[in-house]
Amino acid sequence: MTMLRMLLSAIMLMTVTATTWAQQHIPSRVDIAWNRYYDFEEMEQQLRDLAAAYPDIMALESIGKSVQGRDIWLVTLNVEKTGPDTSKPAMYIDGSIHANEVQATEVVMYSIWYLTKSYGTVDAITELMDDTAMYFVPCVSPDSRAHWFREPNSPNTQRSGQRPTDNDFDGVADEDGPDDLDGDGHIGSMFRFDPNGTWKRHPERPALIVRAGEDEEGELSWAGQEGIDNDGDGRINEDGAGGYDMNRNWPAGWQPSFIQRGAGEFPLCFPETRAIAMFILDKPNIAAAQSYHNTGGMILRGPGAPYRSSFYPRADLRVYDALAEAGEEMIPFYNYLIIHEDLYTVHGGTVNWAAEGLGIISFTNELWTTRQILQSNERTYDADARQRWQDRILFGQTQTLYTEHDHPTLGRVLIGGGTKYASRSDPPFMLEQSCHRNFAFTMYHASEMPSIQFDHVATRDLGNDVWEVTVEILNEKIIPTRTAVAAQKRIGTPDRLIADGASVITAGRIANRFATTMTPVAHRPERLLVNEGIPSEGRRAFRYLVSGQAGDTFTLRYEAEKCRDIETTVTLESE
Repeated sequence: MTMLRMLLSAIMLMTVTATTWAQQHIPSRVDIAWNRYYDFEEMEQQLRDLAAAYPDIMALESIGKSVQGRDIWLVTLNVEKTGPDTSKPAMYIDGSIHANEVQATEVVMYSIWYLTKSYGTVDAITELMDDTAMYFVPCVSPDSRAHWFREPNSPNTQRSGQRPTDNDFDGVADEDGPDDLDGDGHIGSMFRFDPNGTWKRHPERPALIVRAGEDEEGELSWAGQEGIDNDGDGRINEDGAGGYDMNRNWPAGWQPSFIQRGAGEFPLCFPETRAIAMFILDKPNIAAAQSYHNTGGMILRGPGAPYRSSFYPRADLRVYDALAEAGEEMIPFYNYLIIHEDLYTVHGGTVNWAAEGLGIISFTNELWTTRQILQSNERTYDADARQRWQDRILFGQTQTLYTEHDHPTLGRVLIGGGTKYASRSDPPFMLEQSCHRNFAFTMYHASEMPSIQFDHVATRDLGNDVWEVTVEILNEKIIPTRTAVAAQKRIGTPDRLIADGASVITAGRIANRFATTMTPVAHRPERLLVNEGIPSEGRRAFRYLVSGQAGDTFTLRYEAEKCRDIETTVTLESE
């Protein structure tokens, strides 16, 4: 190869590389690394920075205060030049209603960050943002997120909010939570020495305690999470901070605490859930909803309890299936599941209220799954396999070696095991991929909110100044303008087809535009109520008989809560 050809080849390679990089790298006005987690105060600052950097498309507001007085932040992403947010179909997205599920907030924050930097650069996202509005609550439980990062915790603590709660029913709230006895900043596991125990230290892996085999003698007994009996009632860690569950506090299917512990005194009794509910109720244009939780690798839909199955008519199930099956393709090792059938019973969950109480197509994604550990669809791994992954990939960074301690009531114990980052949250090097894949699925969900158009409008002269006007309206998207549950349960306001300026004799629905018969409405034919809306990837047809002369015009307008209104001018003329 001549020197000139070598130079030209190098220039072409550099050009291709630069072009590829330009396509993949989208600079943001706010640099945020997505290979780490951020505490509540850092999250707040990121929100302020993003709002200041993108004031034309992002608005930040506090919609209420938590129990301890922290702001419940809400982000609205809307392109004002294409209309106010309330004029468009909107999606509601939240995370960390259980604050120990930390990466749920990261996924919401990543979504805001990616959308703001991509608007005007990535065509698909620009089109989506022009056509829709999006509402985000990155952290539903700000008090517990602050506590989880600031104080010693385990992967499972701070699921609750922080309102003092008497979990052991002794008349005093929050007096016996976990204690960091080994001072490592985490709440680990405790095992006491017991010649009749069923556990033993792994002979080759000091960080691992495993069950003794059937023919082996154990040396340890499980003694619970790291802590002491602070209130002297003979139990350990039975009354920690909070103790209720905000994801059991929503109106649809709510049950009192004696049926489902942690539900609260009544629906929306907590300031966090009440503030969010009031916001959502004020936005009837919300057509899609997504909540992020953190473990299991699941795309979940309701019902949360079997007695709520009537809130999921077959037409709506087809919508859920189409969206979630795409999600299974987009996010490896995720399964599409039904909450009460495949997980457990949930009364009064967030997405249950959105779906069953408001007729919004709603999912919960459980983000991390151990199936991502070895890149396999196997649902479980033995202790050795898990430990190999910890040793080889994470170098033991999410574990504390078991060490001996003198416990005031249990005697000699071993304390150690996983840190608070050990089992429920994505390892930092895998976090960005999880954020992006889940964000992409949610944007696919958003892109399938209803979008309608007049697909056919025809007029026919019937003589004697009477005209037949046939109208067909098409919805190209998977989500209908009104879900079947909304139509059946009379949730929200029906769609409306309005003939403005026409002298309407009668009007009604027809089977299709070729139909020769019509069932007329009894009252106000110029304003047809369409309770069933325009279906998923389908159309509805209507017919008017109007009085007028050739050349007369009037306006047809279709109004719906969950999509953009459309209108067209109709001219009476023979075709």
